[in-house]
This record gives sequence, structure tokens and C-alpha cells, in this order.
Amino acid sequence: MEEGENEAAVPPPPVGSVVEKLVNLVEEIAATSDYRNSYKKQFSNLSRRIKLLAPMFEELKESKVAIPVSALIATEKLNRALDLAKDLLLLGSKGSKIFLVLEQDQIMERFREVTSQLEQALDEISLDEFDISEEVKEQVNIQVELVRSQFKRAKERIDTTDVELYADLLVVYNMATDAKVDPVILQKLAEKLQLITIADLKQESLTLHEMVSDDGDPGRVIEKMSMLLKRIKDFVLTHEPESGSLTTTNLGKIPIMPDDFRCPISLELMGDPVIVSTGQTYERECIEKWLEAGHNTCPKTQQKLSSTSLTPNYVLRSLIDQWCEANGMVPPKRPAQTGKPRSVCSAGEHVKVIDLVRKLSSQNLEDQRSAAGELRLFAKRNADNRICIAEAGAIPRLVGLLSTNDVCTQEHAVTALLNLSIYEENKGKIIISGAVPGIVHVLKKGSMEARENAAATLFSLSVVDRNKVIIGESGAIPLLVSLLNEGSQRGKKDAATALFNLCIYHSNKGRAVRSGVIKILMTLLLDPEGSMLDEALAIMAIISSHPEGKAAITAAEALPVLLHMIRCGSPRNKENAAAVLVQLCNGDQQQQHLAELQEQGMMMPLQEMIESGTDRGKRKAAVLLERMKRFLEQQKEAQAQMQEVADNLMDTTSSVLIDT
Repeated sequence: MEEGENEAAVPPPPVGSVVEKLVNLVEEIAATSDYRNSYKKQFSNLSRRIKLLAPMFEELKESKVAIPVSALIATEKLNRALDLAKDLLLLGSKGSKIFLVLEQDQIMERFREVTSQLEQALDEISLDEFDISEEVKEQVNIQVELVRSQFKRAKERIDTTDVELYADLLVVYNMATDAKVDPVILQKLAEKLQLITIADLKQESLTLHEMVSDDGDPGRVIEKMSMLLKRIKDFVLTHEPESGSLTTTNLGKIPIMPDDFRCPISLELMGDPVIVSTGQTYERECIEKWLEAGHNTCPKTQQKLSSTSLTPNYVLRSLIDQWCEANGMVPPKRPAQTGKPRSVCSAGEHVKVIDLVRKLSSQNLEDQRSAAGELRLFAKRNADNRICIAEAGAIPRLVGLLSTNDVCTQEHAVTALLNLSIYEENKGKIIISGAVPGIVHVLKKGSMEARENAAATLFSLSVVDRNKVIIGESGAIPLLVSLLNEGSQRGKKDAATALFNLCIYHSNKGRAVRSGVIKILMTLLLDPEGSMLDEALAIMAIISSHPEGKAAITAAEALPVLLHMIRCGSPRNKENAAAVLVQLCNGDQQQQHLAELQEQGMMMPLQEMIESGTDRGKRKAAVLLERMKRFLEQQKEAQAQMQEVADNLMDTTSSVLIDT
């Protein structure tokens, strides 16, 4: 076969099939509307000009004659240009209002690129190459020439957005997190961006999160835009919280809520906060909608979710309730608890569970062991099985086996309780059955695997606040501290998560300190592998608010390690290190600690945290920086006073000498 023979054997496609793509693109563009007000004129003009091309494509589509290669190249070029235009117009219709204004240079450049490509593509299309009548060709030529000239003028003059809006938005965008914003500016922003109702604000927040999802990386820009949106929302709520619309009444009616109390998706106060597998907390309804939409990532961090299970954040719910009560607000309404449906185990499975539960009380050790092992595995599979096992009365019998001398049976029993505790209603049943002393016994005497699973069980049970008190008073904390020191890697992780959760309750912090936890935490922080670095810093941060914890951290000479974390740690580690330093720099030895921070040149690292740290990290860094500045001012005042005393003494001495 001669070169080029194969290519010639394939006939060029008919005009209709090529132009069909162009027709579909124009129809999609025509269906796009409701452009963001900042660029309404530019987007509308671009859309209108493209829609003028529709009659030309309709005429070309009717042709059945094969299209020449030169014409094919030109139409493909126009196809690509229209694709770019469609993407830009979708951004103008569905994109974030804040993003569109702040990224005006990027948007204007995209307008120039799209109009330039459309103009070039239309220049290269020659209607003489298409099989259409002369009469139609003449009409279409006039139409194309009109559109081409419009694109040429548009390319030469692209209008910018509202200059005042851009300037005001940029000012607020670049402000420090704790800086106060002029209410007049916030009102102008809310009105010009048309973010004047709660629905507007929620939609803007969702749009920002969708942009994060599409890009795969939240980035500092989107994070700062989210902070800016929070400021606008606070202003809107402060002015008219009932209707969510902007007025000039009721200024200061509700206080600014802590950022941690807001759902990162809706920006609203959370009523039913739940934790996803990345550790982030969201309002249940919002994250469920996110997951139902097919997303498998965490909206805030964009990490892939290892599971879609949602764990109630009882601690945060309690803090929100306390904050609402302290500020005279009604806590947010929570969805009615309909409860889990009764077990849907099959009749055969139910009979099997009843038989296994009966064997737990058998005098035959082998029957006990095998029954506990099978229930352990059955409870691991799904929530329905956990309900079924609990309803069959297994929990008290499993608790009874925690004190057995048979290592394997004990291990099965505590692990079965761990798996059962995953279902919320079972947590109360396990506590009521008196399981805590038995679990503590396993934590003290069991095999390493049993001890690790006992620690995990205590963590699972302690998510309910009242259980923190029961577990703390049971003697579990010293044993968890021992496991943190001598356990396997998994054991240390289990002990750390249990200790962290228990130490949310203030009295448990003192128990942990008296159990020697600070010494072990320092060992973990200095470990070259750093495998427990995150957990150790998180525990130290929560314990540092206790007087005994603060004293023990100071005695352990932890300051150099904490300063190293501020300089070189991950954002979360920097946040926790700063939280510890805030506590150390507030008390009897604050002058000593502040002096050391000053000597170690911590001003710049803390300033960098304020600019790019986590929300909590920024707040902690700002507090430290403010205390350091106050400390420096006090030092200067003291030096000035000393100099004044020295000068007065010198004057007095000189006077005496002269008189003599």
C-alpha cells in the first residue's frame, strides 16, 4: 500500500456531523443565564454574540456533502473556541461572586482569550467550501461578518468590573482574622454582591466548596475567600437574624459566633455536628447532601474519605449549647431522632445470635470462647448486627467474661463490646451493664491486643460526655498512660485517642498529669521517627490548660520543642504548639517564657502563622504576638525608668560634688 493510501481511503465526514457539535455548544450557551452582577454586561454580550451564529450552523448542518479538510480544521478551531466560551459563561453563571471580583485579572484575561480565539476561528471559515446555495451563503456571510466585527471590538476593549467593589473586597480580604471591619464597607459588599439573604450566603458558600472540589486543592486563596464570606454573613445576621435579610436595625443583636461552631459548608451554627473520617466536623444535613451528590472527599481538606460513616461530635454540640445559653440564644433546632429501625437480621441469623448468646453462659470454656469470637466478628459487619446482638441480651454476658482467666475469651469479649459500642444506643447499654471496671481490668491484665481494644472501647464510650467522668474515676487513665508508653504502634494510637477524649473533662487532665503523661509525651515529641507527633502535641495542648499540666510542661523543659514545632511543624502541629505556648505565657512564669520567645526570634514565625495557619492557629499566634509586644513595651518602659533613675542619681551626685 502506498504512503497516504490508507488516509485517502477514509472519506472526510459530512458537514452535518461536524457542525452538530457546534449547534449543541451554542444551545448549551443559550441555556446558560443569570450571570453574576459583577460581569453581567460582559457575559451577556458574549452569550448574545455567540447565539447570533446559530442560524449559520443550522444552514450548514443540512448539507450532506463531505467537508474539505481545510474547512474541517477551521470548524474544529471554532469548536474549541466555543468550548472555552461555554466554560467561561458557566463560571459567570454558577461561580462564586467573591471569586469573580477578586480574580478580575484572571477573568478579564479569559475574556480576551475567548474573544480572540472566536474572532480567529471565524476569520478562517470560508463559506465557499460548504455546499450551500448562493442566496443563503450571502445572508450567512453578512451575519458572520457582523459577529466577527463585534468580537474584534470586544477583544480591543474589555470592561473591568466595579472598581470600588473590587477595592473594598480586597481590603477585607487582606485583613487579619481578628481585625474589625467597617460595617459600612460590609453593607456595601453585601448589597453589591447580592449576598443579602441567608439563602444567598449559603449558595455562595456551597459554590466556593464546589470550586475546591473541582480543583482538588483548597489553597490559601479559597480559604481566605471563605473567611471573607464569614464576615459578610456575620454582618447580615447581626442586622436581621430572623429573616436573614440586610437592614440597618438590631445592630449587635447577636454576638459573633466562634468559627469552630459553624459548618464549613453552610457557614451556619451547627445543631447536629458530626465528624467525618478526616477529623473535620460538619452539620449532618450538609455533609449528607455532599455525600449523596457523589463526592468521596472531605469538603474542607479535599482528602479522600476512608469511609462515609459520620460520628456525632457530642463535645462540640455541648460547647455550642453552652455558648448559646451564655449569649441568651436558643440552641439550633436538631432533627428529630427517629432512632435506628429495629434489627433487620434474617430469622436464621437471629436464631444463631440467640444460640451464641446462650453459649456465653455455658460452663464449657470452649463454648464461651467460640461464641464470643463469633459475636465479635458478627458485630463487626454492620449496624443491624450490633442491634440484633444487643437485643438478644449479649452485652451483660460479654461484660461478665471480661474477668475470665482465659486470655482468648477475654480478648474476644472486649473486642465484641468495642464493635457493639459503635452503634450509639449500645453505648448507654454497655455503661449501664457496669462494663467500665471490667474494661479497666482488661486494660491492666489482658494481652497486648486485648489492652489495645480495651483502650479503643473506652474512647468509643467516652464520646458521651457523662461517660468521661465515669471512666476517669475508674482508674483507667494511669493504665492508658502506660499503654501510650509501652504499647505497639496501634496500641499507642488507641491510648492517645482515648486520653485526648477523656481529658476534655477538666478533672481528667490532672489525673493524666499525675500519671506521668507529660514525660511520655516529651519522649514521643523527641522521637526521630515522629510517628506519634500529632497525637502527643494534641494531648499536650488540651492538658496545658490545667494548672498541674502547665507546671509539668514547664518542668519538662518543653519550650524548645514547642518553638521548633512553630517553625517547622505541620499546620495542625503549629496550632497545638501555639495553644500550649499561650497557656505557658499566662501565669507566674509568663515573663520568663515571653523573654525566651523574644530571644529565639519568634516574632516572624508567629506572624507567618497569622497569615497562613489554621483558623485556631491564627488566633493562638495572634494572642502570643500581642503578649510579646506588650512584654517588649513593658521592658522598654522599665529600662526608661531605670535610665531616668540613673540620670537623676548622676545629677544628684554631680550637684553634691560641686557644692563640696
